[in-house]
Amino acid sequence: MTDIVTVEKLVKRYKGGFEALKGVDLAIREGEILALLGPNGAGKTTLISAICGITMPSSGSVRVGGKDVVKEYRDTRSMIGLVPQEVNLELFETVWNQVRFSRGLFDKAPDDAFLEEMLKGLSLWDKKDSKTIELSGGMKRRVLIAKALSHNPRILFLDEPTAGVDVELRRGMWETVAELKRQGVTIILTTHYIEEAEAIADRIGIISAGKILLVEEKDSLMARLSQKELRIELAEPLDRVPEALADTGLTLAEDGRRLVYSYDTAGGGGTGITALLSRLKEGGVRMTDISTHQSSLEEIFVDLVEHDGADRQETAQ
Repeated sequence: MTDIVTVEKLVKRYKGGFEALKGVDLAIREGEILALLGPNGAGKTTLISAICGITMPSSGSVRVGGKDVVKEYRDTRSMIGLVPQEVNLELFETVWNQVRFSRGLFDKAPDDAFLEEMLKGLSLWDKKDSKTIELSGGMKRRVLIAKALSHNPRILFLDEPTAGVDVELRRGMWETVAELKRQGVTIILTTHYIEEAEAIADRIGIISAGKILLVEEKDSLMARLSQKELRIELAEPLDRVPEALADTGLTLAEDGRRLVYSYDTAGGGGTGITALLSRLKEGGVRMTDISTHQSSLEEIFVDLVEHDGADRQETAQ
């Protein structure tokens, strides 16, 4: 799979010295869905703006389809569709007119057949003659996507595409994104909804304080970083882990009613659960229930960002 976007040593520094991006390196593969996660102020929108040619980098380079976004702006911008966070639509204009106008902005010849097919794919065809003010929040988001796709771009940026959209419409948006991928569109989305990235992304990128912490295949990230826990509910509370079990790595919950055992299945060396349960029984520890828990992408994300923040504080000191 070839890279359609390459970002190298990208820095964005504002007046006053604040660095929104600090030497970002990123390669986006053609045809993938990349979810970019990060807390508020992490640099997600600034990075998108730099790739789209909206924000001028302070240093570094960005290439789209092999072309420089600064020196060959018109060529690179024509390859990109951008759906911003803000719903910025003409309230008293029809869906059809707005989409046709957006296509014209990119010097594309009129192609009503293409626009009709696109609107049908976004479930907007029956709303083509409706004015924006008459549409629901979810439909307005779809119109933003239609405008971004009107010139048939190869890359689509979705900046918080489901913000303020209810769960049902959010899932409908996921289906729309999946269909666009099947059509060959490369999709980069920023999101605050961890389940959104977990549901539809091929790769996950995590950005914090203007730096990319990692970019990795979603499945391998989950397998590499997620931990599993065996949670053992106790018949009688304990005040401490029995000395005979001190070498097992067991931890005791604050209320003393649960023992927790962390393990990893990736190494192929076994979990040690069978031996652990035997030792618990031999030690007279009575159990009422046993359950397993695997850390979610959200827990992984929070852990990485908190770890990065702690590292920055330590460096500052």
